[in-house]
Amino acid sequence: MNSPAKIRVLVVDDSVVVRRMLTSMLSTDPAIEVIGAAPNGKIALARIPQYNPDCVILDVEMPELDGLQTLAELRKSWRTLPVIMFSTVTERGAAQTLDALTLGASDYVTKPSTNGGAAGQISKVIDDLINKIKVHCGRPRETHAPARTVVGAPSIHTVPLPKVATPESNVEPTQAADVVAIGISTGGPNALAVLMPSFPANLSVPVLIVQHMPRLFTKLLAERLSEKASVPITEAKPGEYLEPGHAYIAPGDYHMTIKRAGTRVVIETNQDPHENSCRPSADVMFRSVARVYGSSALGVVMTGMGQDGLRGCEAIRGAGGRVLVQDEASSVVWGMPGFVARSGLAHAQIALGELGSAITLRVRKGTAVGSNRIAKSAGVAL
Repeated sequence: MNSPAKIRVLVVDDSVVVRRMLTSMLSTDPAIEVIGAAPNGKIALARIPQYNPDCVILDVEMPELDGLQTLAELRKSWRTLPVIMFSTVTERGAAQTLDALTLGASDYVTKPSTNGGAAGQISKVIDDLINKIKVHCGRPRETHAPARTVVGAPSIHTVPLPKVATPESNVEPTQAADVVAIGISTGGPNALAVLMPSFPANLSVPVLIVQHMPRLFTKLLAERLSEKASVPITEAKPGEYLEPGHAYIAPGDYHMTIKRAGTRVVIETNQDPHENSCRPSADVMFRSVARVYGSSALGVVMTGMGQDGLRGCEAIRGAGGRVLVQDEASSVVWGMPGFVARSGLAHAQIALGELGSAITLRVRKGTAVGSNRIAKSAGVAL
């Protein structure tokens, strides 16, 4: 029996040291073959039709043609070729990475820090990169033929999403939610860019979001999402009280939890150990939501690699709350939602384009009820 064809990777980076490092370390995986390298985007675009790669690792900052310009040109001819951005953990790098995802990049990996523990950081980055290469390219190799008519880069904003019928998708729930807690990872920024603008301005409950991203990225993501949404979206701060109609994104490298504070609910953050190799972790956030809100919690697990959120959904279901997952067809990676669905914890699987209305249907109407329920469960007289 023939072994599967190796995943053919083209490395594009202006640093000869980085090109050699990536080529050497990626080649240690038997499923991956680095078929070539390029020092800038102009040369990379010329080599793609020659090498026919399955995946491109693309540096953001390069001379002649930078990563964003290269990606925009690449997407005019190769619509489905997976492109993973290789970016720095800086404010500029975060902004460029989010721009790249909007332009159609498949994913990103942040370069290792130059601070202490370099060897361990490099190993972790390479492991992350290998995992993402396999997620986006782990299939029989195809020829990524140039598209004949492409107006612009493909985007989750414009691709029609299939609707998946579910037993509960059009049924008024018996238990309305007082909070929405969302866990999301790979493909998350673009998926959130679809979901968040779908919420009405008078949304009556707070929304808590764990998006797997490093520091600096989450603050910028919140700002960009808030520009197009009707509800304010901010990076969460410790000591901040939850407000209805406001969304809070967990800060990168910090777990986000909530606790009762009299009649209100307050946000806390910590740097406890990673869970599921994640910090922030959806499981950590979901568990605290289950403790505070009990049966009035609504957990939502969206596109993402791995199984973060699975144990947290068990806690939400155990407290009597409800769980929704994004369906497989509209997910970039059906890892996180798939684990929850296959475990029988999801009340419904819903396409991304329908998820906002499904969530809104399930939240409590009015602005005071959520606070009253928290106060009653805390034993506070109103």
